[in-house]
Amino acid sequence: MKGLSLFANVGIAETYLADLNIDIVIANELLENRCKFYKHCYPKTNVICGDIANHNIYNKIIEAAKKEKIDFIIATPPCQGMSLAGPKNPLDPRNSLVKYAIDAILDLMPKYALLENVVQQLNTPIEYEGKTILIPEYIEKRLGKEYNINSNKIINSMDYGVPQNRQRAIFLFSRKDTKRKWEFPEKHKKIVTLRDAIGDLPSLDPLIKEENMRYKLPYYEIKKEEGLKVSKYHYAKMAPWRQVEAMLHTKTGKSAFQNKIYYPKNVDGRKIRGGAFTYMRMNWDKPAPTVTMYNGSISSFTNVHPGRKQKDGTYSDPRVLSLYELFIVTSLPKDWNPPEWASENLIRQVIGEAIPPLLIKEIVSVIMKEED
Repeated sequence: MKGLSLFANVGIAETYLADLNIDIVIANELLENRCKFYKHCYPKTNVICGDIANHNIYNKIIEAAKKEKIDFIIATPPCQGMSLAGPKNPLDPRNSLVKYAIDAILDLMPKYALLENVVQQLNTPIEYEGKTILIPEYIEKRLGKEYNINSNKIINSMDYGVPQNRQRAIFLFSRKDTKRKWEFPEKHKKIVTLRDAIGDLPSLDPLIKEENMRYKLPYYEIKKEEGLKVSKYHYAKMAPWRQVEAMLHTKTGKSAFQNKIYYPKNVDGRKIRGGAFTYMRMNWDKPAPTVTMYNGSISSFTNVHPGRKQKDGTYSDPRVLSLYELFIVTSLPKDWNPPEWASENLIRQVIGEAIPPLLIKEIVSVIMKEED
């Protein structure tokens, strides 16, 4: 089955679709560096780079898709206007980009389509025929006559073998002449924890930003060498000493703001303000929390490695997850190979924006078994 990917990022969502005999032959992405990244991952795909809201770009996508006889669409419009990690602006124009995905479905009439976004999408308003309605009602009005739509729209990746607690709203469309209603698969019985996923990886120390403080972590180089034996992506991100010191004294599953002495400070040594889940370590016995675009920052939402208690009472790994660990908790292949030119920040950003590909594989496998 040939497929089209809209708002494609760098193709993380479709990582395992080839295993299900779905060939994404056309993809559209706005940003040039993402298009280039996508082309590196999928050299045979026709990547149409540009704004889908541009009439010429949209027509180019539809014409190419019709020529290829597309029967599957996956669309993951930007969520920054709805996300809890974003400004939560109900009038953000990006919230309306879902319209172009719906237009494409109606123009191409594929057998199946999958539309993904944050859960807040279900309560986000959109303008339609001079009225303001919620996105689910908008989707039903536009596609309900031609497509069966799944009943439950909310799904969590941790219920399907992904070691990440990432809840999403996903609409599944099956064209009515297929006589199928595409629903989510049964949940897995076992939740994969961080201990299961990354518990056997070598411990790492971050490179302290201030050269005169690097003596504080004397085993940095030794640990780095051990990490690189596992993967060239298992290394620790640089961090300032004041953040590292706070996390050294922070227990697994706790925030440094709970520390009486070693709490988060600014450059002047004064205590800073922060949310309850910032400067916080993850928990070994749970999946990773939702990976965001800000996964490279100790000060953002629950980004710090769980760590282990050391003989001196401090906790190891006062750092954010390595890229290799992010691959694992996102359910990417351990040998996933981003382009050499891609910066660490870009790789972290595209992972933070992506839906775990194993979740997509689980969902899509339902219809492909029926197709077989």
